Amino acid sequence: MADLWRRANSQRVEIACGGGRGRTGTALACLAVLDGVPASEAVAFVRRQYDRRAAETPWQRRYVERFAGPQV
Repeated sequence: MADLWRRANSQRVEIACGGGRGRTGTALACLAVLDGVPASEAVAFVRRQYDRRAAETPWQRRYVERFAGPQV
């Protein structure tokens, strides 16, 4: 994921899944975390900017919240 984020700075990258919401929204939210959006706000950010149903399942939302690792 970090490699994808770095490459996006200088080249086009694409993220996709079957429906374009669940896994795609989850990946976009993780990229938002890498870009500085707090993990607790990343899904809401992607839902505002991309699709209101992004990161559809509770598991996907929990994954994003934990993506940054333990907060010390």
